[in-house]
Amino acid sequence: MSEVYATRRSRLRERCNAAGTAAALISRPANVRYLAGAAPQGAVLLLGRDQDQQDQLVCPVPPEDRPADGRPDESLLLHILSTPGRDPAVAAADLAGNQGSEALAVEEHHLTVARYRALDAVAPKLRLAGLGTAVEQLRLIKDEEEISCLRIGAEIADQALGELLESILVGRTERHLALELERRLVDHGAEGPAFPTSVATGPNSGRPGHRPTDRRVEEGDFLSVCLGAAYRGYRCEIGRTFVIGTSPADWQVELYDLVFAAQRAGREALVPGAACRDVDRAARQVLDSAGHGAALQPATGHGVGLEIDEDPQLAPAAMGKLDACVPVTVEPGVHLPGRGGVRIDDTLVVRPEADGGPELLTITTKELLAL
Repeated sequence: MSEVYATRRSRLRERCNAAGTAAALISRPANVRYLAGAAPQGAVLLLGRDQDQQDQLVCPVPPEDRPADGRPDESLLLHILSTPGRDPAVAAADLAGNQGSEALAVEEHHLTVARYRALDAVAPKLRLAGLGTAVEQLRLIKDEEEISCLRIGAEIADQALGELLESILVGRTERHLALELERRLVDHGAEGPAFPTSVATGPNSGRPGHRPTDRRVEEGDFLSVCLGAAYRGYRCEIGRTFVIGTSPADWQVELYDLVFAAQRAGREALVPGAACRDVDRAARQVLDSAGHGAALQPATGHGVGLEIDEDPQLAPAAMGKLDACVPVTVEPGVHLPGRGGVRIDDTLVVRPEADGGPELLTITTKELLAL
């Protein structure tokens, strides 16, 4: 893996050189981990101005040896601060100035105003420049090792959800079910949940973004679940909706079939070269034509990786096109306040038609099950 991280840093260095800023300071934790193999608490990465200058991982304290946090690339120079409480970013800027760098690219979108001013003050002869989202753009297309981590995370989430569905649900609270799902994720090898698990029952399923409460599952409820597993830092997502009881009401079947059709349209639109907004439109049009346009979510899906919500965004105003090997979610939903709602959410990897089309990572059935 050391070679992988070195190659990633070389690609970023090429971008910096093209922009006239050879050295770079990476402070966003997910970006640090992508380039360094690990992101110890508070650590930043200083990218040297050329290949002959060793890149440095600047840490406030020695990194802990925890597999879940990753391990720093062995080719990096570990610089542990000797002064307690000193900002690693400020220390890294000082190092860059002492090494003769004239300019330093920084992640302005991640820095506070106070931190930016501190960087500017510590090395007044060092010109600060914006790095923009250069690292995030590098992270868009995943290699097969990254996709493998997502695939394993999806398998863990599928296992946890499948086991829950085999248990008795009536009478249990949303909060209890959410906690059990998260425990099962860890039992099956996840580092933990990729995000706070959502369990919504009955009228609560009609509230987008619902957080579990002490409401108990009742016969006739919609049960909407959204969870994800974190595995080696990579995060996937799955969402399913079920009916509690033996015979769903007609309106539940109708609503479910509508959302299923929208989700299928979005999945089928995931081809290399497709505009991100067109994927959103494919799913959105199905729901809009049925009169649910006003209640739709801002986006049909988003990228996943070291963060659960990263680029690309599948939204009406999204720019750009999809590439192969980009993992995204497709998660349309319709939520009827006070009544109930349906959300179907999958994690997929964009693949060309020659390779079988989009690869579905989350494989729990999308059939409307009566539990």
